[in-house]
Amino acid sequence: MARQKKNKRFRSGDGGMVFSTASNWTPEPDDQESAGSVDLEATTLYVSLDRKQRAGKPVTMVEGLEHDGMALMAIGKELKTLCGAGGAVKEGAILVQGDHRDKVVEFLEAKGLRIKRKGG
Repeated sequence: MARQKKNKRFRSGDGGMVFSTASNWTPEPDDQESAGSVDLEATTLYVSLDRKQRAGKPVTMVEGLEHDGMALMAIGKELKTLCGAGGAVKEGAILVQGDHRDKVVEFLEAKGLRIKRKGG
């Protein structure tokens, strides 16, 4: 006997209105958006130089950012462009290839963030 395909469409029980013809309708704000915002002045970022598991090549690390992935990637792209180097965003940390601690600290302080240097 052949198995029947299950319907894989998922419909949420919240109604999920996508479009409205009412002229005075506005979408309801999500509580998740306000909970996701982080006070940047209260956040302390740590900038360090790391050589572990990279064949002795230095990498500037920025840790302590509690943003979503897209915001981290945007900040990482700005830092990589500023330093003229490659890098990545991994596990909540921004990695910039090379020793660019001074440039990174100046850039982040100009954005109004609290910075602490970690290590030597």
